[in-house]
Amino acid sequence: MTKQTLSFQAEVAQLLHLVTHSLYSNKEIFLRELISNASDACDKLRFEAINDGGLYENDTELKVKVSFDKDAKTLTITDNGIGMSTQEAIDHLGTIAKSGTKDFVSKLSGDQKADSQLIGQFGVGFYSGFIVADKITVESRRAGMKADEGVRWISGGAGDFEVENITRPERGTSVILHLRDDAMDYASAWKVKGIINKYSDHISLPILMEKEEWKDGELINPSDEQGGRQPGAMVKTGEWETVNKANAIWARAKKDITQEQYDEFYKQISHDFEAPLAHTHNRVEGSTEYTQLLYIPGKAPMDLYNREKSAGVKLYVKRVFIMDDAEALLPTYLRFVKGVVDSSDLPLNVSRELLQESRDVKAIREGCTKRVLGMLEDLAKNDKLPEATTSAEGVTDVVTEEEKAEAAGKYTRFYNEFGAVLKEGLGEDYANKDRIAKLLRFASSTTDTISVSFADYKARMKEGQEAIYYITADNAAAAKNSPQLEVFKKKGIEVLLMTDRVDEWALNYLQDFDGTPLQSVAKGAVDLGKLQDETEKKAAEEAAETFKPMLAKLKEALKDKAEDVRVTTRLVDSPACLVVQDHGMSTQLARMLKQAGQAAPDVKPVLEVNAEHALVKKLDGSVHFNDLAHILFDQALLAEGGLPADPAAYVKRVNALLV
Repeated sequence: MTKQTLSFQAEVAQLLHLVTHSLYSNKEIFLRELISNASDACDKLRFEAINDGGLYENDTELKVKVSFDKDAKTLTITDNGIGMSTQEAIDHLGTIAKSGTKDFVSKLSGDQKADSQLIGQFGVGFYSGFIVADKITVESRRAGMKADEGVRWISGGAGDFEVENITRPERGTSVILHLRDDAMDYASAWKVKGIINKYSDHISLPILMEKEEWKDGELINPSDEQGGRQPGAMVKTGEWETVNKANAIWARAKKDITQEQYDEFYKQISHDFEAPLAHTHNRVEGSTEYTQLLYIPGKAPMDLYNREKSAGVKLYVKRVFIMDDAEALLPTYLRFVKGVVDSSDLPLNVSRELLQESRDVKAIREGCTKRVLGMLEDLAKNDKLPEATTSAEGVTDVVTEEEKAEAAGKYTRFYNEFGAVLKEGLGEDYANKDRIAKLLRFASSTTDTISVSFADYKARMKEGQEAIYYITADNAAAAKNSPQLEVFKKKGIEVLLMTDRVDEWALNYLQDFDGTPLQSVAKGAVDLGKLQDETEKKAAEEAAETFKPMLAKLKEALKDKAEDVRVTTRLVDSPACLVVQDHGMSTQLARMLKQAGQAAPDVKPVLEVNAEHALVKKLDGSVHFNDLAHILFDQALLAEGGLPADPAAYVKRVNALLV
C-alpha cells in the first residue's frame, strides 16, 4: 500500500484538541498510559501464543523498551507484543474505543478533573502522548505476518493521519513521540526512570532502558592538561538494564508493597485517575489455589448499567495472562470491581465457555464474592458523617450539606455510585442475600440523606410496630409526598423511601430483614396492627358500611380502570390513592417494564378513598358523579407518578367542572 492520508473520526479530533490544550494537569501520566498499552500488547501475544506458539517468532522474552534521543527530540516506547496490522492501526488509532463515542465526547466539558476521568474510562490513553508531542509516529507489525507487512502511522494530532506499509523485521510496536520544545525534560534518563518507578514499577514485564555512564569532556588544549575541558556528559553504553521490579505485584508479599504501589496498579488496570476506595490482596490455598487482588473503585463508569457489556477482573493462570473481563469470576451485581485473579489450577487454554462450567472457577467466584462483601462491610462499619458540634460557649457549629458531601465517608461515596447495582444481588445471589441486605441504604420519611439501613430502621421502630414499611416511587419528591404516607406521618411512623428503578424488582426477593417482615405501604389494605387503636378501627368499619352504596356506584363507574374501590384509613389530607393487592405487581413496576419494551400485565389497581374528605363527600348526589369519579382516579394516578390513559379526556372533565 502506498502512503495515504485518512481523516480521524470526528470525535477523535475533538478529543485530541482537548488533550493537547487543557486536559492533563499531570503531564507525566502519558508515559504510564503508553507503557500500560505496551504491557497489554505483550499479554495479548502470550494469550494467542497458547494455541499458536509460532507467533513468538523465536523471541519468547517479552519486554518493553524505553529510549530517547535528545538530538532528534524523540522518546520511544517499544514492545515485542502482538503488534498491529495496517487495518488494525487504522481502526484502533483512528477511532475511540469502538462504541459510545458520541456519548463520550458529548460529556467532555473542559473541566480537567472530570474529563480526565472520562478519558481513562474509555481507554484512550494512547492519545495522551499528544500532551508532550507535536507529532506521533507508530511503527508496528502483527505477530505472524511477513516482515514487509509492517505499518507506519503518523499524525500531528490535528484532523488526519498518514498510514503506509513498511518493512519491519521484528514483531510488535514502537510509539515514537516527537517532543515539543517545552517537553524536552522527558528526553533524560533520570526523569523517565523516575516516572517508571513511580507509575509502572508493578508491571510484570521487564521495562528496559539503555545504560548511561559519565564521560569527561575533551581537553580544550590537548597539549595543556591545565587548560581545562569541555563540559562532560552522560553517554549511552549500548547495554540495556531493567528499571522496574518486573514481577507481578499480586505475586509479591503484602509487606513489600506500599499503598502507593497498590493504588498505581489499580490506576493502570482500570485507566482511572483516582485512587480506589479499598482493596484486598490474598493468597487462597486449599482444594483450589489462587491469588486475588481486588479493588473497589471510587467512581462509577458511564456504562455501569449496561449489563450486556463485558465486565470483570483480569484472569491469569500461573502469571500467564488469559483474558480481560473474566465475568465468570464475580457475579454480575459486582461488575464494578476491578482487579486480578491468578489461578494455579486452571488450564492455560481455558475459554469463556469452560469458565462457566469449571468447579475451580465456582470456588474462585464464591471466594472473591465473600472478599468483596467483606471489604464493603468494613467500609460501612467505619463510615461516619461529620456532626454538628457545640463549643464551650454554647455556639453550635452547624454542618452544611456541602460539608457533609465533602467529608462523606468511603462507604457513603461507594453507595452513591454503586448502591443501585448492589441491590441486584438480592435477586442474583441467594447465598449472600442477608449480607447484601445489611449493606443497603435508603432515604426515609424522616431524613433526606440516603443513609438509613434496615438495622437503623429496626432500632427506632415504634413500640408495637410489627413491620418495616417502605414505598417505591420514581423520585424522592414523589415518594416523600405520596398520599399513601399520610397516616404514617400522622402517627410518626418512619417509612423507607425507595427510588431506584431496581428497588421493586429486588425487594421481591427480600420478604423480611432479621425476622421483621417488609411491607409496602402501597400494597394491600393498610394494617398498622397495634399502632391503630380500637376507636380508629371502629370508625373505619362504620365508614365502610355507610359508604357501601357510593362504593358500589364508584366501582361501576370505574370498572374498566379499578379492580376494587374501598374506604381507607391511610389517607389524612388527600381524597384518594391507588394501591395494589398483596403480592401483586405495582403500577410503577408495570410502567417501567413497558418503558423498557418488555411485556407487562395490565395492572388494575384498587382505588382507596378518604371518607372524610370534602371532595369524596361531594360525590354523593352530584350530577357530575361519573366525571368526578374518573377525575378522582386519574388524580390518584398522577400523584404516584403515572399518567391517565386518556390525558385529553381528563383535561376535558376538569375544564368542564371549572367552568
